[in-house]
Amino acid sequence: MADHLIAIGALVLIFTISTFTSVHMGALALVAAFAVGSSVAGENADDVFGGFPGDLFVVLVGVTFLFAIAKNNGTIEWLVHAATRAVRGRIALIPWVMFLITAALTAVGAVVPAAVGVIAPIGMSFCVRYGISPLLMGLLVINGASAGGFSPASVFGSITNGVVERNDLPGNPGLLFLMSFLFNVALSVVAYFLFGGRSLLGRRAEDGGGGAAGTGGALATESAGGGGSVPVAPAGTAPAPGGTTTVAFAPATTDVGPRLDRSRALTLIGLLGMVAGALFLDYNVGLMAFTVVVVLTLVDADAAKGAVDRCAWSTVLLVCGVVTFVGVMERMGTINWLGDSVAKIDSPLIGALLICLIGAVVSAFASTTGILGALIPLAVPFLMDGQVGAVGLIIALAVSSSVVDSSPLSTSGALVTANAPEEQRPQVFSALMKWGMSMAVIAPVATWALFVVPGQG
Repeated sequence: MADHLIAIGALVLIFTISTFTSVHMGALALVAAFAVGSSVAGENADDVFGGFPGDLFVVLVGVTFLFAIAKNNGTIEWLVHAATRAVRGRIALIPWVMFLITAALTAVGAVVPAAVGVIAPIGMSFCVRYGISPLLMGLLVINGASAGGFSPASVFGSITNGVVERNDLPGNPGLLFLMSFLFNVALSVVAYFLFGGRSLLGRRAEDGGGGAAGTGGALATESAGGGGSVPVAPAGTAPAPGGTTTVAFAPATTDVGPRLDRSRALTLIGLLGMVAGALFLDYNVGLMAFTVVVVLTLVDADAAKGAVDRCAWSTVLLVCGVVTFVGVMERMGTINWLGDSVAKIDSPLIGALLICLIGAVVSAFASTTGILGALIPLAVPFLMDGQVGAVGLIIALAVSSSVVDSSPLSTSGALVTANAPEEQRPQVFSALMKWGMSMAVIAPVATWALFVVPGQG
């Protein structure tokens, strides 16, 4: 028992030190794997490296490499422009467009903070222009990232499904993705009507040449739903004499947005092919991503410049470090010991709820990617007796650990706060803190009731 307590203490220290200092969690986890493995478990370096997740490394590097190229060659810009024009000026739909775009990016392999970092500034520009609540926009962007985060081609999905497979647990990647997506949609509907979405209904923005996002310049007005057109002007623009204001932006050009050229079309085909291969053919996501990367590089070498530097190396180190340390704990028998301790709780349902609560609370302050790699193995022995459905608990744990990313103490929440209008930033921080902390309690209970209770053996 003493050895197990040392390993557990080291795991707690990993999360604690990395949360309150600048030490990288992945680097700290590798040091802990070496220290605990050599001094407590009697392992040598080869034994420790035996737990390094090479398959997960390939997936994480491959998909983030591909996402970097898609950003370089303008595919992401094209997607945002096409989606915002598709709503034809319906302001009420703009937050949902941001939700769907962010979900699409994470579903095809973008790291959640990276997707939020790309879309949050765009979404906040819509808030300034059309009077949308920054809190509403920020929550839909974050929830969108979580909604797409558990596709088989995504980072969260790859981590979760990889841990499930390595521990010989029954899994259902498609169901995990679907349930996570629907839960985040439902959560976003609640946020939409709580934080000002109702006031957007019926309002329209018209842009003579720049699309719904106003990317082209020209003339912009906002329809108030039957009372004429209300102009939407940049700050400091004075109304014209009379009652009606006409706001002129910089002269519009005939080029209203990025075009779908050969490189972007091939990128879209590659992304769709990767997702289809993972969903329907069970192909390795990482190897498919590298295949698409090679093809795109041959077609457009300029788009690949600097893409390797933009790979999510910090996330790769974090995930691989934590999984390597958990591998040491598994070989020591600590995981089985912990699982057996949870399994001794009189009610398996209470034990399952406890695991979900731990995942949500810790993830609100630490890394979701690290939590997913560490907590699922802890639940393995608990799931072996069959009293709680493995698939249901994995879905509940995954969703509970990810929806708390709205906390401003997490990367996604911090990105939204940083990109909010300066004068509203304190209010956005406070509101996200309340929302994130409430999710740490509500999400585990809700997912437990939806996914775990119905599957009790």
